[in-house]
Amino acid sequence: MGRFEGQTVLVTGATGGMGRSHVQAFHREGAAVVIAARDEAAGVTLAEQLGARALAVRLDVTDEQQWTAAVAAAEERFGPISVLVANAGVQHPPTLLEDADRSLWDTVTAVNVTGTALGIRAVVPSMRRGGGGVIVTVASTMAHGGTAAFGPYVAAKWAVRGLTRTAALELARDDIRVVSVTPGVVGTPLITEPLAAGVPAIAELFDPEPFAVPRIGEPDEISRALVFLASPDAAFITGSELVVDGGLLLGPALSA
Repeated sequence: MGRFEGQTVLVTGATGGMGRSHVQAFHREGAAVVIAARDEAAGVTLAEQLGARALAVRLDVTDEQQWTAAVAAAEERFGPISVLVANAGVQHPPTLLEDADRSLWDTVTAVNVTGTALGIRAVVPSMRRGGGGVIVTVASTMAHGGTAAFGPYVAAKWAVRGLTRTAALELARDDIRVVSVTPGVVGTPLITEPLAAGVPAIAELFDPEPFAVPRIGEPDEISRALVFLASPDAAFITGSELVVDGGLLLGPALSA
């Protein structure tokens, strides 16, 4: 029996490399999964592959009405939401702060920060109706320092960390835990493919060799950590961040 039998898990950004992995991980654990993404067609295809315990909904996380509709659809099909995985996020090509135009800042902030906040607000009533739940946000190792040329993204992910801690305090008495996973450099299209024409992929700029685990991570390694955080095994954890980065934040390891 899976750890999420009888539970409803909504994953945003659910058709991307990381999101798809999260959906599949929760589904393997017995959950009914709500595949929420802007690319509804891709969501429908994934739902068809997974079967009756999967539902695809269109969701632009910056749109309040779409959030309302997504939660309503999830409840109608499966019942109250037990877990929200606030996975949707956008990166941007390397851009110095002095060269970043307002539209770039607004887009990155709207998806990564406002989208996460709107998601928390949208699912809380459903979780209360179900007697509690877990919200998992997705931060980044870039949110534990500064990274030149990625200012908007860094600022947005720092904000996600703050939202996580604040929501954890506000929702604790409703039996809703709020936790965060901090991925390092993981082999998804966001990392392995160029973010814009003529710009190298992040994977081409990052050398994992100096770090404790000298490789890029796999999406399923993040998913397994995320499933743990959302499970009863982590019932005494809230407001915390689980860093899954192969030792990136530790700095270079000792050479042999």
